[in-house]
Parts: sequence; C-alpha cells; structure tokens
Amino acid sequence: MIRVLLADDQSLVRAGFRALLDAQPDIEVCGEAADGEEAVRTVGELRPDVVLMDIRMPLLDGLAATRRITRDDALAQVKVVMLTTFELDEYVFEAIRSGASGFLVKDTEPEELLRAVRAVVAGDALLSPGVTRRLIAEFAARSKEPAAADELGRLTEREREVMALVGIGLSNEEIARRLVVSPLTAKTHVSRTMVKLGVRDRAQLVVLAYESGLVRPGWLG
Repeated sequence: MIRVLLADDQSLVRAGFRALLDAQPDIEVCGEAADGEEAVRTVGELRPDVVLMDIRMPLLDGLAATRRITRDDALAQVKVVMLTTFELDEYVFEAIRSGASGFLVKDTEPEELLRAVRAVVAGDALLSPGVTRRLIAEFAARSKEPAAADELGRLTEREREVMALVGIGLSNEEIARRLVVSPLTAKTHVSRTMVKLGVRDRAQLVVLAYESGLVRPGWLG
C-alpha cells in the first residue's frame, strides 16, 4: 500500500485528491496538512511514501517545507511531488533543486496523478518534456559555463552514457532500447550511478547531468 500525505492550504483541493487516491486499491491517504509547517511536522510523524506538496502555502511555503523534508536523513524514503496551478510556474527549477521528485499541475488528468504517485515510489522522476525543457533553459540562463563535477570521475563510460540519457528525459525502458540491453540492466546502471553520485532520485540526477555539462541545453530539440 502506497501511503500519501496531502499538503495544500485549500481544503477543497485536498478533498478532491483524497477521494481519487483513496478509491485506488494500492493507495491510501494517511494524512493532510494545510500549511508548510504542519506538512513538515506531519511527515515526521507519519513517514508517508509520497507527499503531494502545494508550492504556495502559508507559514512555510512548499519549497522550504520540501527542503526540510529532503535534508532529513530520517525521511530519506519520503518522495515529494510539487503541485502548482500553472505549468509555467517560476518555481519549477527551485522545486527540483529543493529535492522534489517531480512537478505536476493541479488540473492534471486523474490517471496522470495516479501514475505520478506510483512512479515516484518506483524511483522514477516526474519531469515531463515541457518541464524538462524549462529546467534546461533555466540552467542555460543561470550559468555560461557548466560547473565542474569531479564526481563524474567515479562513473564508468557506460554509466556516464546512461546518466546522459536520463538527463534528456528517457525512461529505463527507452534507455534499454537505445543501448540494446534489458530494462533490468538499464535500471541497474541508473541505480548504480545514483549511488555513486549520492543523488536522491532521477530528478536530482537530471540536475547534475546539466550542471556538470554532461548534457547541454538544446539536446531535446
């Protein structure tokens, strides 16, 4: 059973998400929070698998709450998916940098929300092509030259190749087809790369791929 915590200052939004999620045989809503402070406190108490976190909340916004959660080693298994009203939200970049495993708009289709919850628990990042392009554009705007990443020296040539493919948004299945290996082998390469680099999840791996210059803006077309 996937345990989800809802963090949103609008009770109607929480009620809608709860109705959808609780109707699934493999998902249950274990708690709710109406502000960032309550979200951090409740996550510490309940240890959910996934937090659906609104960006704009009183007392403590979703970005700050996410940073507190993801920086707590005791909560390492908790995945945060950021929610916002507008897809072009200026906080996409900071949401991923803060440790979020994904980013969704609130009016996303119900099936997409369910897929998102299941995907982050499985270790996948929720970076749609549109969000990924904006993330890349933000990196390009903030830095003229890629930052050095000595950590990449720990990777094998194949692991660097896999990291680059993750960076352009490919799933394990797509990476497997590209490299002509099994999906399990692709997943193993991704997992080993994440362990070697000490990154939390695929979203953070994407960030490092661009920060290090392993992948450059424009590769997605």
